[in-house]
Amino acid sequence: MRGAVATTRGLVLDVVRMRRAISRVELAEITGLTQATISTTVRSLLEDGLLSESGAREFTGGKPRVMLELNPRSRCAVGVALGADWIVITVVDATGSIVARTRVRGAREEAPTAVVARIAAHVDGLLVASGLPSEALIGLGLAAPGVVNIEAGTILESRSMSHWHDFPSREALAQATGLDVVIDNNAAAAAIGEFWGGGIGAATAHCTIFMGASIGAGIVLNGSVYRGASGNAGAVGPLRLGGAAGWNPLATVEEQAGPRAVAARVRAAIARGRTTVIDRPESAENPFADFAAVATAAIHGDPLGVSLIEESAEYLVDAVLLLANVLDLDSVVLAGPSFSIAGSIYQDVVSRRLAADFYAKARHGVTVRLSAQISDAAAIGSAALVLQRELAPRS
Repeated sequence: MRGAVATTRGLVLDVVRMRRAISRVELAEITGLTQATISTTVRSLLEDGLLSESGAREFTGGKPRVMLELNPRSRCAVGVALGADWIVITVVDATGSIVARTRVRGAREEAPTAVVARIAAHVDGLLVASGLPSEALIGLGLAAPGVVNIEAGTILESRSMSHWHDFPSREALAQATGLDVVIDNNAAAAAIGEFWGGGIGAATAHCTIFMGASIGAGIVLNGSVYRGASGNAGAVGPLRLGGAAGWNPLATVEEQAGPRAVAARVRAAIARGRTTVIDRPESAENPFADFAAVATAAIHGDPLGVSLIEESAEYLVDAVLLLANVLDLDSVVLAGPSFSIAGSIYQDVVSRRLAADFYAKARHGVTVRLSAQISDAAAIGSAALVLQRELAPRS
C-alpha cells in the first residue's frame, strides 16, 4: 500500500467495509497478509464486536466459506457541518450510513457559545432518538468553513462567520457534549466521507469539489486525506485562472463560478429585460435564494437558467481540470448544498471537459459523480473522520 500505512486491523476493516461481505481466504488474497495473521486479526475483531459472521456462505466447490461483515452499530460517530445559514447534525454508523439527522438554524448571528450549546442539545436529542448504547459512540467530527487550525481546534478565517475566528470550537464542543472532538474543513470532511461510504470505489486519487457559499476541494490519496502543510489544502475558490471564455483575470474561481456570481448575473440579466421564469425577490438581496431559483429554472429548461448554470460550471471546471492534471486524479465527486438542485448540469459539463482535456486521458479516465448525500456530505464526512481515526488509522 502506497502513501499512509494502515494498521493490520485497519486494513482488514477497510477491505471488509468496501466489500460488504468477504471470506477469510479472500481477505488474505486482497491484503497480502498470511492466513495466520488474518485468522488472528479477524478473531480479535469478532471479539470486539466490529465484525460478524453472516449467515451467507460462499460456495467454491469445496467446503463453504463463512462470510464476514462489518457490524454497523458496533461503532458510531456524530458529524456536525457548521454553516452560517444552516447547521447539519448527523449520527453515522460504522459503514458511513446515517442513523439520525437534523438540520437547524445556522451560526451567522448568534455568539459561538450559544451556538455550541444549541448543537449539544440537538446532539443529545439525536442520540436518545437513535437508541444507541453509549459505548458505541466514539466521538464527534466538526466540519467548518474557511481556514482551520486542526491542531488548535479553531477557525482562523471564515468570510461568513467572522465572529468564530480563534474561538476554541473543538474545546467548547467537547465540553458541551462530553465527546472527543476532531475538526477539519468541510471539503476535506466531505472527501473522506465519500471514501468511507464507498462512493469512490477503487479510486486511487480522488477529489471532492465542495460548493456551498464558497468552493473548496477535499483530496483523498490512497484512502488518506491530503491536508498539506497546515491542514488547508484544496483552496479552489481563491484561484485565479484564465481558461474559460470571458474569464476576468482579476476574478477568482469563486467570484466567477460561485452562487454569488450566478445571483449577480441573473439580477443583471433581468434588469436588462431578459425574459425568464426566474423570479427576482422583492426583499433585500439574498444571493443564495437567487442561485437556488436559477438552478431550479435550469433543470426545468429555462434558457437563461441553463445558460447561467452552464457558465458557472465552465468556470468551475477550469479549476477541476487543473487539480485533475496536477494530482493525476481518477475520481471526482461534486458535493455541497449548491449542487443539490442543478448538480446534474455541473456533472455533465465537468465530465465532458475532463474527457476532452485531461492530460493523462490516454492512460485512464476520470469518473465524475454526484455525492449520494449532496447537502449532508460535510456532516457525514466529519463523522467519517472520527470513524477512520478510531477504526482504520493511518500513519
